[in-house]
Amino acid sequence: MTRDILPSGERTHQLLAMHARARPASALSAVLTLAWRAMLKIKHVPFQLFDVTVMPIMFTFLFTYIFGGALAGTPREYVQYLLPGILVQTIVFITVYTGVGLNTDIHKGLYDRFRSLPMWQPSPLLGALVGDLFRYSVAGSLILIVGLILGFRPQGGVTGVVLALALVLVFASALSWLWIIVGMLVRSAESVMTTSFIFLMPLTFASDIFVDLSTMPGWLQAIVGRNPVTYLASASRGLMHGDVAMADVAWVLAASAVIVLVASPIAMRMYRKER
Repeated sequence: MTRDILPSGERTHQLLAMHARARPASALSAVLTLAWRAMLKIKHVPFQLFDVTVMPIMFTFLFTYIFGGALAGTPREYVQYLLPGILVQTIVFITVYTGVGLNTDIHKGLYDRFRSLPMWQPSPLLGALVGDLFRYSVAGSLILIVGLILGFRPQGGVTGVVLALALVLVFASALSWLWIIVGMLVRSAESVMTTSFIFLMPLTFASDIFVDLSTMPGWLQAIVGRNPVTYLASASRGLMHGDVAMADVAWVLAASAVIVLVASPIAMRMYRKER
């Protein structure tokens, strides 16, 4: 009885042939889909939302009004110097969430699920990087809006501001590759955050974000002057105010390229082993 109701081998083949197999998503489609996922995570993780929205506003207000009178005479004068630097500091700080998100996904077993999907396998990493560009852009836009309210007037106009923001995004995207490596090395997301503060605090505060390099002792100028964040802050400041030194821009682009060329192959190799 059972044999009569089961289709023959040829009939089974015909039934299966009636349904065309779905084509796997293209590499671009997979990257964009996972980038959208990375953007949605901001809404569901309150701490990340705080760092993208509240922290930039708070930093801009606090540093402008606490240091402005002492360093430049008035907060309005100081914000002309400070705001490009605060833009750099804030975006550089939130690059760490690339590593935090990756570490969390790995330990939740999400990348084991990605492995079973018929998609281009590097897309989870590249999608996270593309999604983070949105995070950086939101933070940068908020800082610029607050700065304009406080009296920031970029002499380089809209073009200079857009170019400065684009330069910061290039460097931030390159730096994110380092946090991908850290995210796969350490055991928890908290460890990624701890490592980031050890690295980023001296990198951002030992720079010319808050005060001009010429006001520092000679030995400190030699150290701070070689800090990549100093070049980035100086280049951003110059672009916004229309007096950029192209050597600073070239240095930032070169440093970004070196980071990507060195860190991305290491990160991709570790990612394949992690899988």
